[in-house]
Amino acid sequence: MTGTAGEILAAHLQHQATEFLRSLRLHRESTTDAQGAEESLAAARALRRAARRIGATLHTYRPLLDTEWAASLRPELAWLSGTLAQEHAYATRLDRLLNALHRLSGPPPVPAPAVGSRSAGAGPALDAPAVGSRSAGRNGWAQPQAQGAEERGGTPRGLTVGAAKAAALLERQLTLARTRAHSTALQAFGSSRFHAVADNVAVLASEVPLRDSADDLKPLAAKAEAELAEAVTVLPLGQAGHPYNAEALLHGLAAETAPDAQDAPWLKVRSLLRLHRYAQEVLGHVPPEPRLADASHALNVHREAAAAAQAAAQAARTPRIAPATAYALGVLHADQRHEVEAARFAFQQAWQHETVGT
Repeated sequence: MTGTAGEILAAHLQHQATEFLRSLRLHRESTTDAQGAEESLAAARALRRAARRIGATLHTYRPLLDTEWAASLRPELAWLSGTLAQEHAYATRLDRLLNALHRLSGPPPVPAPAVGSRSAGAGPALDAPAVGSRSAGRNGWAQPQAQGAEERGGTPRGLTVGAAKAAALLERQLTLARTRAHSTALQAFGSSRFHAVADNVAVLASEVPLRDSADDLKPLAAKAEAELAEAVTVLPLGQAGHPYNAEALLHGLAAETAPDAQDAPWLKVRSLLRLHRYAQEVLGHVPPEPRLADASHALNVHREAAAAAQAAAQAARTPRIAPATAYALGVLHADQRHEVEAARFAFQQAWQHETVGT
């Protein structure tokens, strides 16, 4: 890209603002039938992507922009992106948990040739959850096996008994949460707060409030990269580099907030990695280099698995559930924490590879 720092930054922000407005128009024009619902979801995702990129650019390159304007618009974009993300997050979480239950409660899958994964040693955890073929039975769930099946290496009977009820409980809780998130998103689209954000973005599409500053883009992007590198030093990468180290399961049965505290540094790195990637996009580095994409993918899986494990633990705290259901939810929780561990291993492999390469 050629031009002054202000010109390059303005062109990028105007492009993202145009994408925001285009997605908003598609969302408003979508119909109420099945196809229209899919188009509406796709438009909302595109709207969210544009809002994230605008907000990240305002954060990283704020010395080049009007300070008061950027400081007022950035939190509003974060609010909008977070509100629109909830419905999709609940749907993805439910799908992930149900697939894991099918895999855990079904018969052992026939070994298949290994498919290339993003990072060596990560195993299947970073791909879409492998769904074992369902046993013929009610609602497609694996039915209780004959006496002695567990001894022959099959699925433990307690898990097959509780899996269907665990799935029903998770579906009820997460579908309710998704419905509430959908209602919240609709209310947000009709609120004066959203219209104020849309008006600001519409102005941004035609005019970017730049400051008279001699700052260059590259030092600001380098600062974002340095903040990411500093946050990575806090992570226990040495421990994460050993497969099956059980670090992610350490606090699995401890206080409710213990896993959250353990996951927080990884989630912070994920946010800083996203800021770094978006800062590189302003400089024209699109798409990101493969190692950076692998690290980002691993941290996305980490967040999804951690949230899924938390949902399973929350469901297990439901009063008066059957012991078999609680057992199935406990196995599911442990399975998702293992996914967290695998994602940490994959990030460690990608990040160390990137460091050596540079």
